[in-house]
Amino acid sequence: MVVIRLARGGAKKRPFFNIVATDSRNRRDGRFIERVGYYNPVASGAEVTLSVNAERLAYWEQNGAQLSPTVARLVKQSTKAAA
Repeated sequence: MVVIRLARGGAKKRPFFNIVATDSRNRRDGRFIERVGYYNPVASGAEVTLSVNAERLAYWEQNGAQLSPTVARLVKQSTKAAA
C-alpha cells in the first residue's frame, strides 16, 4: 500500500521533514516514490514552515494512497491557513 508520510532529515536537534509518497513496507527514511512537499518545524523569520504540492497530493490520494495522521493534520492546517 502507498502511504504519504514524513521522512526525517536535518541535523541533531534541527529536524527537517520531507513529505513523501512511499510503499508502507519501506523504512521511514528509506526509499520513496515521490517527494510531495516538506515541513520545517524550526523555521524562523521569513523561512517557510510547510510546503505541499496539492496537485500531486490529490493525485496520490485519488490512486489510493493513505495519509499518515501527522501528514493529514499538516495538510488540514495548510489548507486552513491558505483560505
